[in-house]
Amino acid sequence: MNNKKPIIELKNVKKIYKMGNVEVPALNGVSMIVNRGEFIAIMGPSGSGKSTLMNMVGCLDVPTIGNIFLDSKDISKMTESDLAQVRGRKIGFVFQKFNLLSTLTALENITIPMMFQNVDVEKRNKRAIELLSLVGLEERANHKPSELSGGQQQRVAIARSLANDPEVILADEPTGNLDTKTGKEVIETLNRLHDEGKTIIMVTHDPNVAKFAQRVVLIKDGMISSNHKESV
Repeated sequence: MNNKKPIIELKNVKKIYKMGNVEVPALNGVSMIVNRGEFIAIMGPSGSGKSTLMNMVGCLDVPTIGNIFLDSKDISKMTESDLAQVRGRKIGFVFQKFNLLSTLTALENITIPMMFQNVDVEKRNKRAIELLSLVGLEERANHKPSELSGGQQQRVAIARSLANDPEVILADEPTGNLDTKTGKEVIETLNRLHDEGKTIIMVTHDPNVAKFAQRVVLIKDGMISSNHKESV
């Protein structure tokens, strides 16, 4: 569902990294609106700036020039501590390599984001069990990542991304380390979350994955080269 209200807006965002005396532009004047409840895929060749764009939207970095608004608040001038609080409340992350802590169980991995928001232990564990049930892994609550398949690990990572009930899910190559069948199951999980009203922003190199999104944003040489609705 999409009620056409922006949840994220980038205005003339430029990001320049300094390598010694050399300036390397990663984004070169990107403007983009993400409406609440959209499912967007970001695509582009290696080095195009798509990961930098994801970092900007995810409050993991701030622009050199330009503004980024999340729920009408300008995050581009925030301190790192303020950005961390915004990330924790508003945004959930799903990574290609899962990024689960190997020494913790599935349930314990899911509780970590809630710890940083000072949620008490009983509520954390109750929420983690609910989320494991949501992704069909409640029987794996006490299993560590090494005891889970790749697809199961990614579903735990999706559950973790939902721990603080964020409005936006950022998925960076969520099927990149999975076989086709397992990757499809992960995309179906993201689709279900989108149907429930979550805003999904996904970086992918795979056109077969991107077709599940409502809109595909192509980025090349640090600029948006195409921004179109999918027909499927």
